[in-house]
Amino acid sequence: MAMTLHVDIVSAEKEIYSGTAEMVFAPLVTGEVGILPRHAPLLARMKPGEVRVKTATEELFFYVSGGMLEVQPHVVTVLADTAARAKDLDEAAAVKAKERAEEALKNRQADIDYAKAQAELAEAVAQLRAIRKLREKTGK
Repeated sequence: MAMTLHVDIVSAEKEIYSGTAEMVFAPLVTGEVGILPRHAPLLARMKPGEVRVKTATEELFFYVSGGMLEVQPHVVTVLADTAARAKDLDEAAAVKAKERAEEALKNRQADIDYAKAQAELAEAVAQLRAIRKLREKTGK
């Protein structure tokens, strides 16, 4: 029997996932991290992206808009501003958000908030990446 760790993924609104896993992958601002049972304690900021939870029977995909990752030897906690299961994301809305952000950055008008537009673009791209990876894994 493989060693496992407990994983909690929560957003400001609700708990998204709670269960055991063999490995967790998370997008940190410094790069992606893979977490196995008995990992050294860690507290790190996450960037918008995909959290993957590998269980004994499947691999689950979640989108996070950023937040904090806390790792203890047998517990991983993802505290996200916004989080959703990849299968629950709306691809059409993500594509529109990406296009709006790209257009705002391209127009270079004085009244635009570039940091906000860049953050919106990063979130939309991360959502689309999560949707596409889920589609590759499930074949749908």
